Amino acid sequence: MHETDPPGPGGAFPFELLGRFPDVEAPNLQAHDATDRLLAARALEHVSAPGRALAGSEIAVIGDAYGALALQLAAAGLTGVRVHQDLATGRAALAANAARLGLAGTFTVHELDAGLLAGVRLVVAQLPRGLAELEETADAVARWAEPDVLLLAGGRVKHMALAMNDVLAARFASVTAGLAAHKSRVLTAQGALPVPPDRAFPVCARHDDVALTLCAHGGAFAGPRLDLGTRYLLGFLDRIPAGRAVDLGCGTGALAAAYALRHPDAEVVATDRSAAAVRSARATAEANGIGHRVRVEHDDAGGSLPEAAADVVLLNPPFHLGASVHAGAGIRLIEAAGRLLRPGGELWCVANSHLDYRAALVREVGRTETAGRARKFTVTRSVRRAR
Repeated sequence: MHETDPPGPGGAFPFELLGRFPDVEAPNLQAHDATDRLLAARALEHVSAPGRALAGSEIAVIGDAYGALALQLAAAGLTGVRVHQDLATGRAALAANAARLGLAGTFTVHELDAGLLAGVRLVVAQLPRGLAELEETADAVARWAEPDVLLLAGGRVKHMALAMNDVLAARFASVTAGLAAHKSRVLTAQGALPVPPDRAFPVCARHDDVALTLCAHGGAFAGPRLDLGTRYLLGFLDRIPAGRAVDLGCGTGALAAAYALRHPDAEVVATDRSAAAVRSARATAEANGIGHRVRVEHDDAGGSLPEAAADVVLLNPPFHLGASVHAGAGIRLIEAAGRLLRPGGELWCVANSHLDYRAALVREVGRTETAGRARKFTVTRSVRRAR
């Protein structure tokens, strides 16, 4: 057993049995990494330390992509561990992996709130890529966990920066970096500092050029900024018909909010697999005075919505899966748009011009035309064929 492999009653943990489904599966995409191994090993060291003797319910796991962390702890005999995963696909993968390994019911799932952290004395977290997300996580731990809480935050060395230490130091008296192992490293933070009464998130910003206020929690893509692709698609709102609309992969909810403001009688639903995006989109709708008209759902590719019921789907698909460049996420959302649209309904999609989604748009939706092309982005209009 490697020094970073956590012990378990059945021997080495069976990482090869972990899957990513319903997220994209591909040869270059794994359901675990070396940081999962290192973090679990360090967590188990602290659990068994003299005078520590933590129960599973006193441990919270944050950022566990597909359940590798929580399930390693469960396999070591810890039950009741609290888990927060941002992605709906990650939550489904955790449930599926737990069932596969006979570990269902050994953990509880929470949002990033007091329910996750109240009474917790050990937090085990995969470091997020963005500093804003780390800031919100550190604030939550210092705000709601026990005063003697120990935070173990690990990541791949190539993705870590000294600024992460500074972010943690704003909420904890002591921040130390452990030795690297298998190209991963763990930061240890302890001594929670007093937190301000008001939370720093969501952050909101007004964009007068498009008459829109955007709000963002730490893990939301682009923060409260308006990304260039979305801005370009907003220029086509006058050509997009009114009706039952879905903002698929809504992010901070810019497209849903702008559409609802442009079409006051429209029924608008926004959906995203990221819990941070969902919280952000709800805050955006409230900030623009349309919180009662925009429904925001946390799900995978609009899976909770009825088929063939939407008149319009708005889409700015991602082209990354974690740190990997991969078109799979965009293809899945295009497939979802074809499922959600009624015959004759329209998909309005903006994508980086170098990504050719036309074949997928024609195959999954129907007749597709280029509505506009800029230097970096292309907007297409696809009409759902008869079923």
